[in-house]
Amino acid sequence: MTSLPVNGFLFFAASLLLFLAVQRLLFRELQAIFLLLTRRPSSAMGLFSLLLFPGVFLHELSHFLMARLLGVRTGRFSLLPKVLANGNIRLGYVETSATDPLRDTLIGAAPLISGMVVVSMLMIEPLGILPVAGYLIEADWNTLWAEAQKLPARPDFWLWFYLAFAVSSTMLPSSSDRRAWWSIGLILILVLLLTLLPGISQWMSANLAPVLDRGVRAMAIIIVASGLIHLVLIPPAWLLRIVISRITGLRVV
Repeated sequence: MTSLPVNGFLFFAASLLLFLAVQRLLFRELQAIFLLLTRRPSSAMGLFSLLLFPGVFLHELSHFLMARLLGVRTGRFSLLPKVLANGNIRLGYVETSATDPLRDTLIGAAPLISGMVVVSMLMIEPLGILPVAGYLIEADWNTLWAEAQKLPARPDFWLWFYLAFAVSSTMLPSSSDRRAWWSIGLILILVLLLTLLPGISQWMSANLAPVLDRGVRAMAIIIVASGLIHLVLIPPAWLLRIVISRITGLRVV
């Protein structure tokens, strides 16, 4: 049997679930703040979209450039927010022509690819958050706290922090971006079944599994660092919502 990078995939899945949970909490607080300030859902949605504009722009631009790179025709391009029928907020969109599942999948995954690259670049040098995320994963609490205290002293730290927040908040594919992923999933299942064949499992254990494990772990560390950014913002956002609620006498249900 092949030794697939199960631990790496589990680490990635756990980090992604935690990131989504933290992101959901922060977005709820931010949207509540904007709603308390404007008292109009449309205005609150506009301010929320404006806050994430750098990430939304990169997200939609990534769709557009990947489609053009793969020879797929594009249509309208919008960065204006809209509330969908299911209650979700669509911050922007790019229309693309119907194509094959592979190119459709690559177009849908483009924001994740570009987002991971941009976020990792920001977190390595201007912010220095990736090493701190490594200490968190290793449970080295003393070093984690000591290094985290040094981060705000970096040049233009809060500007880079904001850009990393905006990009990481919008890099995950939307439901429409994932519409062709089922076909790629079937291919992956077939590949996994092939690993059960004699000879192939040994080759994958020696050559493919280590590469996949390193790649998945690298993505997981970026997601953990992105989660840290969102987690740090939750307490001040919560406190600000409480203060505004008491001043205005209003409460968001």
